Amino acid sequence: MNRGRRPRTVSVSLGSRGQTTQDFAVGIGIFLLAVAFVFSYVPTLITPFSASTASDSAQADRIATDIVANYSTETANELNATKLDDRNDSSMSEFGIRQSLDGTPIDRVNVTIESFDGEQSYTFGEEYRDQPSGTATRVITLDDPSELDEDFKCDPACRLTVRVW
Repeated sequence: MNRGRRPRTVSVSLGSRGQTTQDFAVGIGIFLLAVAFVFSYVPTLITPFSASTASDSAQADRIATDIVANYSTETANELNATKLDDRNDSSMSEFGIRQSLDGTPIDRVNVTIESFDGEQSYTFGEEYRDQPSGTATRVITLDDPSELDEDFKCDPACRLTVRVW
């Protein structure tokens, strides 16, 4: 037994070695942390410039529910088009929106009934111009869509959208 001499081994120098698994794991870990930081930080940059719509969304949902409850027929989610068309457009107080002491509305409300293809719509309330708003949507049918407009089609259903800003 020759204990003094070890068998000869071949080693690879560090200069010719490739990337190790540990190097790859550390690099990917740092990259994923950077991506997560960007996705969590960017929305906070935009937040000060957009209006808060949490309370507006709750109010829009309440108004949409009131419309379905007050203008419905015997059938679920079917609205009476005659009652909708006869509604007084100048007074939105029936929806319980906030008003100043002189009766001027504080909140603006837009109610739109549109076909699912988006080609036909019936709107009442304030004009909506893509401003930040709270929105509520319901799927409805109309008992007689021609009451709103002679060519209005609501087949098989329409979309009721309430916007408050």
